[in-house]
Formats: sequence, structure tokens, C-alpha cells
Amino acid sequence: MKPLATTRMSSKGQVVIPEEIRKALKLTEGKQFVVLGEKDVIILKIITPPSMKNFDHLITQARKQAGRSEIKKSDIQKIIKKVRKKS
Repeated sequence: MKPLATTRMSSKGQVVIPEEIRKALKLTEGKQFVVLGEKDVIILKIITPPSMKNFDHLITQARKQAGRSEIKKSDIQKIIKKVRKKS
């Protein structure tokens, strides 16, 4: 059975994740979450950074797509200058 526990919100809006839940999910200090809320439901989703292997794959795919495009480095430099002038 999945761990189940209750908790309360402090006057500062802080909520403690009960120890049994932290242990079951191997949560450590500094872990970051995305918080979603709708009506009477609050969801905490652990943020997990992509592994370097996944990141390398994304970079490889991006480079392949960039190679197939007809955009040149000079085009990118022109776009950057144009955008910076608008700021």
C-alpha cells in the first residue's frame, strides 16, 4: 500500500511532508517541486533534471535540425541585433 499521511499548513504557508512519505520517495533537503493547484487539489511534482545522456541526445537532435535548416550564422546575428534594438 502506498504511504498515506496528513499534515497542516503553518501560518507562513509552509507544509511539512511527513517523514514516512519523505523516506518512501527518498526526498532529501533541497529537493525542488512544481506546485499545481486547482479547486481542492494540490499536487507537488518533483523536478528532476535531465541526465547528461538525455541532454546530449537533445543537443545532437537540435544540431541535426539546425544543419537541415537554411538559416546561416549571419542570419542569427542579424536577428539578435534586431531584437536587441527593440529592447
